[in-house]
Amino acid sequence: MTEQDILNLISEDKWMMDILHTAEKLNLPDWLIGAGFVRNKVWDYLHGYQKEKVDTNDIDLVYFDPNGNDEDADEKLSKELKMKTGLNWEVVNEAYAHKWYTIKPPPYISSEDAVSKWPETATCIGVKVENRKLRLIAPHGIGDLVNLIIRPSPASIDEGNVKNIVVERVNNKKWLEKWPKLKLEI
Repeated sequence: MTEQDILNLISEDKWMMDILHTAEKLNLPDWLIGAGFVRNKVWDYLHGYQKEKVDTNDIDLVYFDPNGNDEDADEKLSKELKMKTGLNWEVVNEAYAHKWYTIKPPPYISSEDAVSKWPETATCIGVKVENRKLRLIAPHGIGDLVNLIIRPSPASIDEGNVKNIVVERVNNKKWLEKWPKLKLEI
């Protein structure tokens, strides 16, 4: 499976495209929708699951604007999007997200930089509409994602604890039950 195959899979999914167009209309700078939105779609496809919509807890819409919204404004926008679409949205300006960690990392420099720090390489993925075309953002590539490998991100902020975080996420989200072909490589 190639990056183009992933983009084709998304472009053929009306539900996903509606969500992407909703995000696009917000005109947020350096935005993308990532994590389970893309990851779960690929894993479903590779497991042969035919689902009407991606099984995800929320729509992770991230953007980067050093002079933009704070957490309160993003929370308000998340609630507005939920009212409009009936879906749980988590909108985050990655310009402030680095402050959430106890190990104070340097500020992110872009949405892609922030996504590269998410816990698993297969989760470090996003998609956006740019110049009327879909664009995949995969700072660690798509190898682990398409080979069904769950591995800690080499850029994770929680470097000393990332293995425990990944195992906890796998268990809490029941990934191995939902997608039994996944391989956990810690």
